[in-house]
Formats: sequence, structure tokens, C-alpha cells
Amino acid sequence: MKHPLQKTLILLFLVFAQACGLGANISMCTWNLKDFGNTKNDSEIKYIAGILMHYDINAIQEVVAISGGTQAVARLVDALNRTGANWDYCISDPTVSSSYKTERYAFIWNKSKIRKIGDAWIEKKYNLEIDREPYFATFSKDGKKFTLVNFHAKTKSKQPETEIKYFKYLPAEYPKLNLIFCGDFNLPESHSVFDPLKAMGYASVLQGQKTTLRDRCLSDGCLASEFDNVFYKKHLFKVIQKGIVHFYKDFPNLETAKGISDHVPVWWVFQ
Repeated sequence: MKHPLQKTLILLFLVFAQACGLGANISMCTWNLKDFGNTKNDSEIKYIAGILMHYDINAIQEVVAISGGTQAVARLVDALNRTGANWDYCISDPTVSSSYKTERYAFIWNKSKIRKIGDAWIEKKYNLEIDREPYFATFSKDGKKFTLVNFHAKTKSKQPETEIKYFKYLPAEYPKLNLIFCGDFNLPESHSVFDPLKAMGYASVLQGQKTTLRDRCLSDGCLASEFDNVFYKKHLFKVIQKGIVHFYKDFPNLETAKGISDHVPVWWVFQ
């Protein structure tokens, strides 16, 4: 299957990167892959790999705890390795404190560009307050280290702000780490629960950008809610470029696109 829009986006990104000398910078993607497990067939895995291959490191949410979640991540990395690059991954244990749905997280990175430092871990300090505990991993490039905090909040109807409010304590818990929070927060970045992080110097990569798919496209577009984002320390990182991948335009309708995910990938390039 050919995907003209996706190829055009990739080409434009590569032209931009070459013109601006982005080779020395880091490109990242975060994506909620909706029940990522054995329901994803080989064609869907190959399609997802075709998107993720263009980023140095990828943070994945909603890997199912059972029904082939770990195997699906391994299949995805195998598909990425078939592109000619050398990829590696780590996957979390199932989250333990969820009152309604346990999941796993995954990080996938290009080994020729990124190095993982030490073991990844699930944050346990607030496991009674946070349903799906965030997954931490530290990476480095050219000797510069950063730690990704991969997170999938509980659904909006269950008030995710009641657990996200504990994020303001995490920088103090890890004062030597350069934390980057990424994932599906099920809230817009304008919500007041993020104000304490912003007061500490954090900023969101996206502002006012919807990232979830509607059931059907309307006159103002196909996206519904501002849920997926990245929060970074402004004085430590400089965002060079950012955006989302409108992958659903590669499919005949939103129902078919949701076979891949009901969220779009969020990507960014930073120093």
C-alpha cells in the first residue's frame, strides 16, 4: 500500500532537517497505539514501523498487558530492523495500581543515534495515587543525558487531574535527571493541573493541538481532543520543530484508521 501523504510529510521533514543541520539534534515521537497487542496484523505493524522509523526514539502507550503486547512490540522492532537501521527497545512490566485497566509502556530507539543508560523503571512512589504509574528511562546522545517519563492517564471521565497533580513532585524526587514528560494525559495542556510544572519552568511542545480521532470528520476537521503532549524544561531543551502525523488521511475512513490507533503521533526535534 502506498501512502502519498505520509511520504510527503517525511520528505518535507528530511528537507527541513538537512537545511537546518538537525543531524546533531534528537527527534522523538510519542504515540498511544490503542490496545497494541496481537490484534495488530503484519500489515498494520509494517505501517506503524513506517512512521516510527523517522524518529530517533519513540515512546509508546497502551501496550496491552496480556494478549500479545510484548510480542507486538518485538514484531514492531523486527519490522523497524528490516528498514536497514539497528533498533532496540525496552518494555515495562504491567502497571500494578490501575483500578480498571493495567497496561505496559515501551520505548523504541535507533541504536546508531541514541544510547540507553541503565535500566528503565516504573515509578512506584505514587503508585497508590496514580492508576498507571509512569515509566522512566534515561538516554544519552553525545554525552548529554535526558530521562523520558512515559505516561498514560486514566480517562477524562475519571478525572485524570487527580493523578497528574502528583507530577509536580517528580522533579524533586529526581533532582539529577533532566525529565521530559510525554504521553497521553487525557487533558489539554491548558488545564490548571499543569500550572505547577509550568511554574517550575516546564513548557508543552504543543498548544491548542487536537490529537485524538473523532468518530467522523466534521467541517472543522477529523480531530477531537488535545490529549497527547510533551512537557520539557525550557532552560534545558530547545524545541527546533514539532508537529503531529495525520496518518488517518492515508485510510479511506476514520473507522479503518482506528485499526491503527484513535490517537495521532506527536513528534518533536530538540537540542
